[in-house]
Amino acid sequence: MWFASGNKSIEHVNAATFRTAVLESDVPVLVDFYADWCGPCRALAPVLEQLAQEIDGVRIVKVNVDQAPTLAAQYRVSAIPTMILFDRGKPVQRVTGLASKDELKRLLAVD
Repeated sequence: MWFASGNKSIEHVNAATFRTAVLESDVPVLVDFYADWCGPCRALAPVLEQLAQEIDGVRIVKVNVDQAPTLAAQYRVSAIPTMILFDRGKPVQRVTGLASKDELKRLLAVD
């Protein structure tokens, strides 16, 4: 599902699939909390697509806060975009706002 012919894609997850995709993942997961109407979120999308292709050992998933408000509240997402890096099911890093590709690469440099 994640790796088709070496091509990594970003998965959209919701409240029903969040546990399996993020909390039970065997690799770190960067979760992008976003909304379709959010300009900075739309600007960030191609950067995340590039990172998904370039960085190994980390999954990137997206959660639409309008469709999963409970998840957004659970992780105290009060502004979007907010990206939270989960490692072994726990949130370990957070970036709020439009981040550069270099900032995100540094964030994803996990061991």
